Amino acid sequence: MPRGNQFRHQQYHGEAGNASFEFLTPTPPPVPGSDEFERRMARVGDIFRRANVRAIYLLHGTFVGSDAWGLIRDLARVLPKAATPLFHWHKQLWDSWAGEAGNFTREYAAEFERTINSDGNDSRRISVRPFHWSSENHHIGRADGAVRLLDELLAHEEYGGGRVLLWGHSHGGNVLALASNLLANDRASNRRFFRAARSYYRWTGSGATDLPVWERVRSALRATDHVFSRMSLDLVTLGTPVRYGWDTAGCGRLLHFINHRPVLGQPAHRAPFPPAMDDVLTAADGDYVQQLGIAGTDAVLPFWSFRARLAERRLKRLLQPGLLVRDTLARLRLGVRLHADGINLLVNYGPPAGHVGQHCAGHAVYTRLSWLLFHAEEVARQCYQPF
Repeated sequence: MPRGNQFRHQQYHGEAGNASFEFLTPTPPPVPGSDEFERRMARVGDIFRRANVRAIYLLHGTFVGSDAWGLIRDLARVLPKAATPLFHWHKQLWDSWAGEAGNFTREYAAEFERTINSDGNDSRRISVRPFHWSSENHHIGRADGAVRLLDELLAHEEYGGGRVLLWGHSHGGNVLALASNLLANDRASNRRFFRAARSYYRWTGSGATDLPVWERVRSALRATDHVFSRMSLDLVTLGTPVRYGWDTAGCGRLLHFINHRPVLGQPAHRAPFPPAMDDVLTAADGDYVQQLGIAGTDAVLPFWSFRARLAERRLKRLLQPGLLVRDTLARLRLGVRLHADGINLLVNYGPPAGHVGQHCAGHAVYTRLSWLLFHAEEVARQCYQPF
């Protein structure tokens, strides 16, 4: 989608259209901790600094966040102090279970930060921060993640005049897509967005706000001069399903990593559907979660979350008009891999290690520390300079 996207959804079709893409078959990078790994990561850090990158944020995908089912959110409305430790406990539980399989761990972030700052100069240090959102699999969950991400950036005036690099795994990338539309700051479309979600953060009738983060971001975006206008956000997605449109006026660089292997007899950029079960178990065609997580596959909110359900219904009309659940199978048959904007890197990572629970049907490779160097070098090459 172009500048002035106004929250329009990407269209599904089997042709590549104007999407930019290239195929990569990388050799496995050197082992983390090796001399070559340290040297090349230090070079990436130098390139990031020359590009004036001030910070890097890592956004996890669906189900591995702080409130994957939205239960703690409802508790937080009435007992915020009791809910806070539950958010942390829930995230720690998922971290201990998933590890680095489709999940950015604290160890991953710490190693990323250490190796790109090996010169020891604190005045030029680039921080690497995990950003946790609820990880709910629906529109209001991702919208809340986008709002909370912008609120996090509001708190960092020191990023002004520089670049912030945001990595989003799975639907964490779609959180970034919504953020790009908000940051493009089309006043009319932003009003529609906050109006559609109003029941989620504000009590109907009284107008009292019980999620003040939404009001803070709404007010900031309405200001004529705010911190967002003084920083450039570069967006990287990893295994992100094709969903929301991107507004290129709301971001700088835009790059997508997609685990994919071409299939004989069909266009090289498409994924087969339906996939054979044996192929899913071995991730033979790449990332099946990226292929399958398209419009029509969202979770249903529980009946007691009536305010979130109302906001979900209204956001669906704004973000996904005309894309009916009953047409999901027809969309899946198109085998869509490519995002309409940015550069799509269709990467053959090779056969995954372990069983399907460990490689998550090809979806876990992006957050493995063993592939950090490859991703970091490609970001440097594609976004900041020839590598």
